[in-house]
Amino acid sequence: MNLTDVKKSAGRHKARKRLGRGMGSGLGKTSGRGHKGARARTGFKRRTTYEGGQMPLFRRLPKVGFSNDRFATPVSVVNVEDLGGFSKGATVGPDELREAGLVRGRLARLKVLGRGELKKALTVRAHTFSQSAAQKIREAGGTVEVIEA
Repeated sequence: MNLTDVKKSAGRHKARKRLGRGMGSGLGKTSGRGHKGARARTGFKRRTTYEGGQMPLFRRLPKVGFSNDRFATPVSVVNVEDLGGFSKGATVGPDELREAGLVRGRLARLKVLGRGELKKALTVRAHTFSQSAAQKIREAGGTVEVIEA
């Protein structure tokens, strides 16, 4: 078998345009760039927001409102039901939750919420607790420790 016998897969490789190879090629003279104008010049670049002189969309839309996203303190949330994987009597804090894969990303504050049930006595350390979470932890025989930030 020779390399010349191998058939090209249809559509696998698109043939490149051979520009400026005479009028018979269909891409001679102006090489597909038309006549004059910025597009005909080498090094032409256009802003991605440019819409041919029409007022661009980002300028037509109103700029209203305020978002607190830039200033908000990120709060990681863990539910009481997620704490069931820890052994009885363990101390569970931000570091332990990160090692267990329950908390990811930048951890500025940790809040424990009350979804689910807890059947083990744990010492849970977090920045804030919902009332139901604190109640469920205490009912299971555990303690709630608030981390001062």
